[in-house]
Amino acid sequence: MKLIDIGDVSARTGIPASTLRYYDEIGLITSAARHGLRRQFTPDVLVQLALVAMGKTAGFSLEDITRIFGRDGSPVLPRDELRRKADEVDQTIRDLTALLDTLRHVAECPAPSHLECPSFQRLLRLAGRRASRAHVRRRGASKPVKG
Repeated sequence: MKLIDIGDVSARTGIPASTLRYYDEIGLITSAARHGLRRQFTPDVLVQLALVAMGKTAGFSLEDITRIFGRDGSPVLPRDELRRKADEVDQTIRDLTALLDTLRHVAECPAPSHLECPSFQRLLRLAGRRASRAHVRRRGASKPVKG
């Protein structure tokens, strides 16, 4: 099996060699050998790094992603956790879509004052409800602070 030098992995993925070394140290990826002081990887590291990037984009921490990879580097998919994360991403998409709609409306609204515009008022009420729900979700996820 042909091994890939850390520099080549870095060039192919855009991930700095220092980050690749860190990922190797924490067990997120595993170097197969060394050529002098340079780490060498099997070609499947490229797939693993793509999965790491996807996990980071989805909001998983490196610790979460490390748990998702089995000892041999193959994914162990915690389906319930992935469903929860998918629900969070879906909610974020809805929130960002609402924000986009609000920004577009504000940019194009012909009303002399946005505060007089019924559509803008409706968008403000919706944004307030979303912010309140998000605050409740964040507070529910953390432990209450005693004063």
